[in-house]
Amino acid sequence: MSRIGKKSVVLPEKVKLGCSDAGAVTVEGPKGKLEWTLPRQIKLRVEGQEVLLDRTTETRAVKALHGLSRSLINNMVTGVSQGFQKSLEIQGVGFRAQVQGSKLNLSLGFSHPIVFQIPDGVKVTVQDNTKLLVEGIDRQKVGQVAANIRGYYPPEPYKGKGIRYSDEQVLRKEGKTVQ
Repeated sequence: MSRIGKKSVVLPEKVKLGCSDAGAVTVEGPKGKLEWTLPRQIKLRVEGQEVLLDRTTETRAVKALHGLSRSLINNMVTGVSQGFQKSLEIQGVGFRAQVQGSKLNLSLGFSHPIVFQIPDGVKVTVQDNTKLLVEGIDRQKVGQVAANIRGYYPPEPYKGKGIRYSDEQVLRKEGKTVQ
């Protein structure tokens, strides 16, 4: 049995979970509403404030889907109750960012500014022109937006310039030496 799949998901107060017969799961909370469709082999049942997932067969693929489904539902419950966030730092002389409406304007030392369209459901805030905070209720979307922003100028190992996660450590390399 899947170790993750057999754990129950505890519903906090003010969070409502609904599941249709077709497997459409909706989670509603103070921060918003998320929807997802369960795989056909996974069944969901609610007992009080706990959500339990069961599988119909014991094949390897269904066991993997069991744990995946439980994790995704747990992320949905956490997202609508607390939300998710990723913080990024920009390091480099003259590197900066600013939010203009629904666009993020990045100056990263290129000959042109990079304009990133912020998707719906994600909020990006900039502090001190170099610290970015990506927030939202969908964990996958928040992580993807942060990865896309980081992808414009990943940290390079010689001077450490670039966009990095705030908890990321960049291994520095030694440059060329003159003999």
